[in-house]
Amino acid sequence: MKNWFGKVLAVVCVAMMLVMAVSALAEEQTVHTGTETVQEEACAGEKNEAASEALTGTDQEKVKQDSESEEGEAQTNKSPTWLSKLVKRLGETKTEAWIAFGTLIALFLVLRFAIGSAKKWNANMVSYGALSIALAFILSYIRLPVSWSGSITPGSMLPVMFFAAVYGMGPGFVAGLAYGLLQFLQKPEFLTGWQFILDYLLAFSALGLAGLAKDRKQKSALYISITIASLTRMLCAILAGVMWAFDSVRQGWALEIELFGTTHTFSPWPYSIVYNALYMIPETIICVVLAALIAKPVIRIMKGK
Repeated sequence: MKNWFGKVLAVVCVAMMLVMAVSALAEEQTVHTGTETVQEEACAGEKNEAASEALTGTDQEKVKQDSESEEGEAQTNKSPTWLSKLVKRLGETKTEAWIAFGTLIALFLVLRFAIGSAKKWNANMVSYGALSIALAFILSYIRLPVSWSGSITPGSMLPVMFFAAVYGMGPGFVAGLAYGLLQFLQKPEFLTGWQFILDYLLAFSALGLAGLAKDRKQKSALYISITIASLTRMLCAILAGVMWAFDSVRQGWALEIELFGTTHTFSPWPYSIVYNALYMIPETIICVVLAALIAKPVIRIMKGK
């Protein structure tokens, strides 16, 4: 009981620190917004003064009464609660800050599962884990490039997902994390630190979600868990692309993708979704089809039956 209490307390403390970090990131945006509001109010005041000079005495009196009435309502609506201030501050937080916040939480959970599975490893798990990672790495070299997107492989994610389906999510996260690091070493390039965490650490660790099928007798459980793991990897890649795309738009770069011989311009979210879906959805379909063909003998071998 004490151990669980300590773990929960640690999670709460980390969450509080992350909220404080997000609030600090939003502070700059709030100051910028406030400056723009002051400038707009000054311009509006100048326009009101020019308009009041053109009004008759009766009209000026009416405008004055309306103005006083609006000021009274504004006074009534002032003094917002701490909750409304928090909601306003969170609403002003940049998309990249929210993605970074979620990335840290996801990374913490993955590492927590990975560390928790350390005591479960045995010689067979280490052997099959190493073989799965090696086979996945070899298959990743066989690539079919997709125009303006990534590359499709012959089910390179599948060996790691088979391993997770047999031994569970914890070992699967470890194998996926190791595979992600090998992928980075294969082509050591990344644009930002967040993109590295999302595209390599979290995206490939997500393959461990195939462990949801562990000890389930339904044949469909394996296919569903493989689909979930693959789409979660795609989600991580999409979020990494969104962070890159927002930065590119600020620098004046056009987000263009050539589809069926025609170049299309997208905003950050659609751009990242289209870019990653073009190779991840075919990759997911390939993994499910191959699993339907070879899953039974492979899993039987891994289980030693």
